[in-house]
Formats: sequence, structure tokens, C-alpha cells
Amino acid sequence: MTTAAPEAGRSPVRERPGPGRRRPLTLRRRESRAGLALVAPTLLVVLAVIGIPIVWTVVLAFQRVRLATLRRTGLFGEFTLANFDRVLHTPGFAETLWTTVVYSIGGTVGSILIGLVAALVVRRPFRGRTMVRASMLLPYVAPVVAVAFVWQVMLDPQLGIVNDWGRRFLGWDSSIPFLSQDSTALWTVIAFEAWRYFPFAFLFLLARLQAVPGDLEEAARVDGATPTQRFRHILLPQLMPVIALLAVLRFIMTFNKFDDVYLLTGGSAGTEVVSVRVYQFLTARTDIGAAAAQAVVLAVVLIVFVAIYLRFFTGRREA
Repeated sequence: MTTAAPEAGRSPVRERPGPGRRRPLTLRRRESRAGLALVAPTLLVVLAVIGIPIVWTVVLAFQRVRLATLRRTGLFGEFTLANFDRVLHTPGFAETLWTTVVYSIGGTVGSILIGLVAALVVRRPFRGRTMVRASMLLPYVAPVVAVAFVWQVMLDPQLGIVNDWGRRFLGWDSSIPFLSQDSTALWTVIAFEAWRYFPFAFLFLLARLQAVPGDLEEAARVDGATPTQRFRHILLPQLMPVIALLAVLRFIMTFNKFDDVYLLTGGSAGTEVVSVRVYQFLTARTDIGAAAAQAVVLAVVLIVFVAIYLRFFTGRREA
């Protein structure tokens, strides 16, 4: 059998694959499939550990579920909005939400400010700087139960060292119940939050400060700029992207914080945040549906706050 040679001036016709034949994979497709195969185990773990609990929480939020009926509750039960109505109209919801916002903003700003001061202090070499840097990480790495107990002992009205020094050196007439008085409990918890998590901001800010070229500050010093001017016009613009990232991360973490507040005050004396309120719905009332609805409301409020913040910051950066 002979095949006709292609005519002069015409390129040979490429043979198209038949219906039963697959086209050969290109290099990009092979790389995409290999990458997907490598990422697939991680995606499955994330889906099992994070995705499924989130979906289950949302489903429970729309059902009447008590602790005794949890085992008999399925995915497609009787859906209702009664849980959200009960959560939103329960006395104290607005106050709890406002307390959470104040607590989150105060803890975020405080931790970033303390971390910035600490980073500026240990930025330049001095004897014992390594030891000082390591000691600054202690509040962050220490168990929260241990540090909360230490703060409770320090602030105790009868035995605490803070009240003892206040009466001796500051002239206090009487002891101050920092953790059980409405006017001081929330600010004490905010101070604890700022102190405990300032090393998180300290590490980020110190890494960025170490990357700032020394020629910029040297030139400003030669021009006669004061330390305040050098910080405001040279260091602070370099640190703003990191500060913005820290603000978002710390706000999210603090808004969902439960253990610090619960260990210090148990949510009393005006320190009940939304996460403690979810715990109360779950344990004291054994109302799983209402607790799930409260958690969904918490997530929605947090998403709104973060979206507004990111949009505002993005607009400022683009301008």
C-alpha cells in the first residue's frame, strides 16, 4: 500500500487522534496534575479538620438541638431561625458584643505598641541582648493556665503584691479588686492580653527593623534629624505594612479568645465576651443549637469587621 506524497508547496496534514485515542499531555498539564497530587493530602486533612466542623456548626445553628438530642440530630432535620432570634434578643447580647470589640481593639493595639517598643529597645547590639530577646518570648510560650494564675495571685486584694506596693508606695487607702470590680476588670484583662501576646508582634517588627537599610538613618542623622523624626519619617513607613498585617491577625485572634478571659474572671464583672457567652449557652443551658447560632453570629461579625478594615487599608495604600 502506497501513500501519496504531499504536493509541492503544501505542508503535510497532521493526523488527528481518533475518538478512542487521548491527546498527549503537555508539560504544563503534567505539572498541574503532579502539584494537585502533592497538595491533595493536605486539602483532605484541612477539609476533615476544619471544613466539616464548620459545616456541622452551621447546620446545628438552624436546628433545635439540645445536648440530650444531639445523637438523634441529622443533617436534614427541621430547620428554623428560632436559635438566632433567641440569641439576638437575649438580654445582654449588645453589651457582650461591645465588650468583645473593646477587648479586641484594646488587646490588639496594646500588644502591637509594646512589641514595637521592645523591638526598638533590642534593635541595637548591647551586652546581654540575646538573653533579653529570649526573655521577651516568655509570656507567649508560657502555659496560659500558669500565667493567668500568677496574675490572679499578683492582683489579689489581700495577698497580691500589686496592692501591697500600692498601699506602701502610692498611698492607696484600700486594696483594689482588679479582677472583680466592674471599673477595672475589663482593663485588667486587656492589659493581660497585651502583655501575653506582645512577643508575637515583637518578632514580626524586629525582623522588619533588621531589614531596614542603615544608610537611610545615617543620611538622616547627618542631615540633623532627631530620633523622633527618624522614627516618624524613616522607620514607621517601613513598618506600616507589617503593623497592618499584625493588626488584622491579632484582631482575629483576640476576637475569638476564650481561655484568657475565662481563666482570669470567668466572664464576670463586665468581661463577658462573645466566646464566653457561647460557652455559657453550651454548658449552663445545654442548648447546642443556640451555642452554634451564637458562634455563627460571631463569625459573621468578625468577617464584617475584617472586610471593612481591609477595604479601608487597601484604599489608603492605593491612594
